[in-house]
Amino acid sequence: MKAELSQNGVELDERDFFAEPFTAEELRALIGEAPVADYFSWRSPSFRKLGLKREEMSEDQMLDLMVGEPRLIRRPLIMTPEGTLFVGTDKGAMADFVSG
Repeated sequence: MKAELSQNGVELDERDFFAEPFTAEELRALIGEAPVADYFSWRSPSFRKLGLKREEMSEDQMLDLMVGEPRLIRRPLIMTPEGTLFVGTDKGAMADFVSG
């Protein structure tokens, strides 16, 4: 994804959120009004180790877990200059952004 964006002239301001973790406030600001669950990595081995049930988790609980364990954040997260947030695996939406 990074190479594709770069080839299309999109400049990236990167952040390694394992080295520089997000705060709950930063994550909430990035996610905005979207459901936190859309940015939670449900398939992560880190989530499976917790033994929690998806349907029993609140948004605040998901957010707290993501802050404490960055592997629980779907990645990469890509924020456009216009303020649109993409999860990097959403190649169709990203292709529309790059071509538009």
